[in-house]
Amino acid sequence: MLLTLPCLPLVLCLLTAPGSLSAAASKQMPVVSKWGRFEQSFRSRVAYSNPLQDATLTVLFTSPIGEIHQVYGFWDGGKTWRVRFSPNLPGHWTFKTTCSDTYNSGLHNQTGEFICTAATGPTRFQQHGPVRVALDHRHFEHADGTPFFWLADTAWAGARLAQSQDWRLYADVRASQNFTVAQWAVAPGTDTSQQQAITGFTDRIGINPDFFQRLDAKLDTLSRVGILSAIVPLSELVSQDDGTATLPDDQAALLVRYVVARYGAEPVAWLLAVEGDNRAKGAGRLKRIGQDVFAYQEHAPVVLYLGETAKLLEDFRDQTWVDAFGYQCLTDVTDDALKLTLAGPFANEWKKEPARPFIPFAPYENGIGAQSRKRFSADDVRHAIYWSCLMTAPAGVSYGGDGVVNWDSTIEPKAGEPLPEGLPLWHMALFMPAAKQMKQLAAFANSIEFWRLQPEPKFVANQPGNLSPRRFIAAAGAQAKDLSVVYVPEDRTLEILLDALPPSPNVTWLNPRSGENSPAVAVVAARTCQFPTPDPGDWLLVMKAGK
Repeated sequence: MLLTLPCLPLVLCLLTAPGSLSAAASKQMPVVSKWGRFEQSFRSRVAYSNPLQDATLTVLFTSPIGEIHQVYGFWDGGKTWRVRFSPNLPGHWTFKTTCSDTYNSGLHNQTGEFICTAATGPTRFQQHGPVRVALDHRHFEHADGTPFFWLADTAWAGARLAQSQDWRLYADVRASQNFTVAQWAVAPGTDTSQQQAITGFTDRIGINPDFFQRLDAKLDTLSRVGILSAIVPLSELVSQDDGTATLPDDQAALLVRYVVARYGAEPVAWLLAVEGDNRAKGAGRLKRIGQDVFAYQEHAPVVLYLGETAKLLEDFRDQTWVDAFGYQCLTDVTDDALKLTLAGPFANEWKKEPARPFIPFAPYENGIGAQSRKRFSADDVRHAIYWSCLMTAPAGVSYGGDGVVNWDSTIEPKAGEPLPEGLPLWHMALFMPAAKQMKQLAAFANSIEFWRLQPEPKFVANQPGNLSPRRFIAAAGAQAKDLSVVYVPEDRTLEILLDALPPSPNVTWLNPRSGENSPAVAVVAARTCQFPTPDPGDWLLVMKAGK
């Protein structure tokens, strides 16, 4: 919730004076940088039998200019409660608590203050702020307006199951491959200590703070290397064929709110999905939970994953707490599945209002197709990603590698050795071809103003995809006509309309497998021009207006 009060004198609102810092130090006032994390602990006077159920702690933070931000506090074991908050303005901040148990003087009516300095730190989040939906509602950006390309890796069970040193390796590798997001789930499931997030019975759950304290370190590991955590608070909102809920609505909302309270001040987004075969019932349930948790307070972006079911868009299009949509862009390698991807129900959704970012979820590399039972190769995954990027207003994509997705710790024996002394599957899967090739996608997105692109299928004068969906050529361009991009999956010659070329164009080929650039030459006709690709394989033609 954001309430604007009458403007107060602009004391310490833009830059913190040295004298103020000295005063803060003399009073032992906490100091935190802009977009950093302020954390305050409280000592409850009551030892609740089930703190999640028995008390609610809310905290109002007042900014240097009088804006009020409301956030939830959370129980962290014993009589300890905490609140975490990320200030967005340098200066002097104050806070005041409210507890549903007003007789608990340790939690109720507590006050405090802190000083927020200018932004500082090495990570993208410390320098540019948290990630939000941009003003055009079609892509993401940081709080200071810096564009953010959502290049996600999927490690649903990884944060729970990985040992600390293994998770650090995972984060370092994915950061070196230029991934910007890691998608992982909190519940259900056990962690490295064979513990789960919740305790008790489904109709009255409790929280296991030890479980979450171990997750805290995993999230910090990702943040330190500049990777946003896209967190699934509860992956089984509806998991049975008949739509039976794993937790009642009120208990599921309590768990989701706890996760949001604990991690909302971190570099995060929230990833929710409608699970199970009874999607209609699941949609109604998710609406109730989403409105309860997100509709009336400030929050990090909420991404709703729709799977293959475009009909769900109509159920959630009017839900203002939903900030972005994710969808499955390819389910198999068959021609029918490819046709559905290229001309399916999501193809024109980017045009509809209210606008939202769309994130295509690619099939898992080395995963198995639903009908064909064939594994998705690196080529299959890469084609799906570049197709889907250029067939909507690009905001980003989600990649997943079989082995990392489920954090498979199976150790395969080395060739010729009788003992299993090789690496675990998750480790080897980090270096699958398409995973490494995502670095080229990130570099390409950062080399252009990707957020200005929109689909331009009419740019393609001769569409070989009409004969074979595997040969489909995707094209996108900026409305200013100064930037155009065309993806050729396998044909050796691309024919496009002259209208697709920007004025005085600089034209190059980009190899999405290696990242190498090659000069482009064209054969120009009256209305079209032909560009031969440098070599076999897929290529990206990039055309920019000359200066």
